[in-house]
Amino acid sequence: MAEGLKEVLAGAVPRVCSAAVALVAVDGEVAAAAVAGELVRYTDGEGTLAGERPPARRDSIFDLASVSKLFTTAVVLSLAEEGRLDLDEPVAAWLPGRDPRITPRRLLTHTAGLPPTRRVDLELPHAGHAERLDAIIDTPVTGPVGGPYLYSDVGMITMGRVAELAGGAPLDELVRARVTGVLGLDGTGYRPGPGKLARVAATEWKPERPGAGCVRGEVHDETCHGLGGVAGHAGLFAPADDLLAFGEALRRGGGAVLRPESVAEMVRDQGAEGAAFRHGLGVRIGDPGIVGPLEGAYGHSGFTGTSLVVDPARGLTVVLLTNAVHPLRGREGIRDLRRAVAAEALRLSRP
Repeated sequence: MAEGLKEVLAGAVPRVCSAAVALVAVDGEVAAAAVAGELVRYTDGEGTLAGERPPARRDSIFDLASVSKLFTTAVVLSLAEEGRLDLDEPVAAWLPGRDPRITPRRLLTHTAGLPPTRRVDLELPHAGHAERLDAIIDTPVTGPVGGPYLYSDVGMITMGRVAELAGGAPLDELVRARVTGVLGLDGTGYRPGPGKLARVAATEWKPERPGAGCVRGEVHDETCHGLGGVAGHAGLFAPADDLLAFGEALRRGGGAVLRPESVAEMVRDQGAEGAAFRHGLGVRIGDPGIVGPLEGAYGHSGFTGTSLVVDPARGLTVVLLTNAVHPLRGREGIRDLRRAVAAEALRLSRP
């Protein structure tokens, strides 16, 4: 059953990415699993091969990049279930002075009028993490509030900060207490420690960061790195089976993490205009670049080359973890790889 998935990865590694792990579950059972490549293939941006190139394994850990947004969303919805925040209440209740039109719902649907990103690591090179976070929180609205859709890491960072204030704990602790700890996802977390480093896939060569070789074991995203490695939009690392378990919890209506009605609201089309797909709360619905032929499926992708797709109608959960930014960003083919994995999942799905 896994031969087709293995062929898909073999055709993409090392051309598209240096390491890849893919899992397809049908009705909660893994129907296919495939692994290809090396966790560290290059030592620099010139493509110099590393002397030691450890092979990727099924339990290898990848930088999830924006797939982290799904975990932030789960935390926010769990807080809403407890009445600690309201999706339609102005975030000014926690962040005094912010535009009163900005609400958690608009942050989670990227319709708050906030810009896509802000490189506070460059703006404030000598500032601490807290000062940089304050600067992002103070980012002014630059577009129409309420739509159209404008993908915004600034918005999700703001959402993460609101979650911290409403939940009374740092975001990494909230994710652990409300999501990963509940599901037993021991391999998932921010800032993987030395004990997990050997399992982590390398990402981009960044000569501006300390240390030799390509980034490994610290977040690739520059803004998240500038905030200390934990933020609402990025920062999580995980192995494929952990991400699959999280996706399965959503497919089953929330599992031990969320109530079914919260997941139903999460995956409901929220009416954000101007996107090439429908948008739920923190999730993309029917995004062709992620779900391929799995029309109606939902999920998210990450800049590093990761994606999670959930298709309740077909009983599918699909995980693809790669390091397509190793040794440099801009490699072609990750979109095609995601579609090919989704097509293989469709072939394996129930009639």
